[in-house]
Amino acid sequence: MLLVGKTVICQSTNNTAPEKIKIGIFAPLYLDSIFKNNQFQFGKKFPRFALPGIDFMQGAEIALDSFPVDGVAMDVYFYDSKSDSNSIDMLIEGNRLDSLSLLICAIKDDELTKLAAFAKQKKIPLLSATYPNDAGITQNPFFIIANPTLKSHCEAIFSYLIQTYSEEKIMLVRQSGAQEDRVADYLNTINRPDNKALLPIKTYLLDSNLYLIKNNLDSTKKNIIIGGSLDETFARNLATVLAGQAKKYDITLIGMPNWEGFATFNKDNKPALKEFPIYYTSPYFNKKTDEYSKRILETYLNKYKGKPTEYAYKGFEFCFVLSRLMAAHGNAFMQHLNNNDIHLFTPFNIQPIKLKKNQPLDYYENKHLFILKKLNGTVEKVN
Repeated sequence: MLLVGKTVICQSTNNTAPEKIKIGIFAPLYLDSIFKNNQFQFGKKFPRFALPGIDFMQGAEIALDSFPVDGVAMDVYFYDSKSDSNSIDMLIEGNRLDSLSLLICAIKDDELTKLAAFAKQKKIPLLSATYPNDAGITQNPFFIIANPTLKSHCEAIFSYLIQTYSEEKIMLVRQSGAQEDRVADYLNTINRPDNKALLPIKTYLLDSNLYLIKNNLDSTKKNIIIGGSLDETFARNLATVLAGQAKKYDITLIGMPNWEGFATFNKDNKPALKEFPIYYTSPYFNKKTDEYSKRILETYLNKYKGKPTEYAYKGFEFCFVLSRLMAAHGNAFMQHLNNNDIHLFTPFNIQPIKLKKNQPLDYYENKHLFILKKLNGTVEKVN
């Protein structure tokens, strides 16, 4: 479903830019499920599953309305990736996306794979804004991952360890599972580039009794614990055990990137964890004190009568930055992905990725990650 097309007309001063830029923004809105025969289907409450996509779109719309791009004529089209009547397959087969100059997507899985294949065929840059996965996409030089993959997060954790804690006791604590195997494999590969360990990381596989980790804490050193699981129950149990030992031992717990969103570590949850900090990696850190963040908050409140989520800020940032890059560089857009002169909240470090040596380029990925600390519900940047 095409929701709306916005046109911004400006005097062009850039000879490299196309006569008109056309941007397609895709997000899962589920409008065909929310409305049946123009009737809202969810009573007085709006379905939570649709909120991230809607917030992303609304953030992008605020960027266009509040800070239009100077120098080019621009059309922006908003698409519901969950539309039954105009699915991504239908849009591609009907040649309705062929004239687009840029695709910005907050989608995943099959939808992302299909749209990326189309982008490769038509040589249209596609930025995946929120999905931290390559979705199995390879050999696609027009595909850009803005939200770093799990491997990149493990690389960032390892870099932080070797710079900060190389002389301390480092433990990887995990449970059984496929995702846990991936984390352990990534860290082991990074740690042993020449089959020789750079850091003495010891792994503990604890499925049933996390209290056993207490027997391996060292009172003479800092104890650096990597929580090697993406499971919230495991994260809560591990943090609870370690928080109970924090008076006896010097402990730093570094979790996985998705720990940021776990309710376990919210301000009002689990009094036992209240004074126990959690460290994790994230590509985003926005204190929301800058001019643009204030404008988003004000506009969102006035227009939508609510408070924007992080998806709104991401939609705003990607639409703002990428539209300006396309306006400035046109067909040379892919060569200027690291132009941080116009970044807003987040610096980017977009790097070409080859999954196998001596093979074609697979995609581009943002490698910029912060080390953040959450304590009492407040997040601050460490590195």
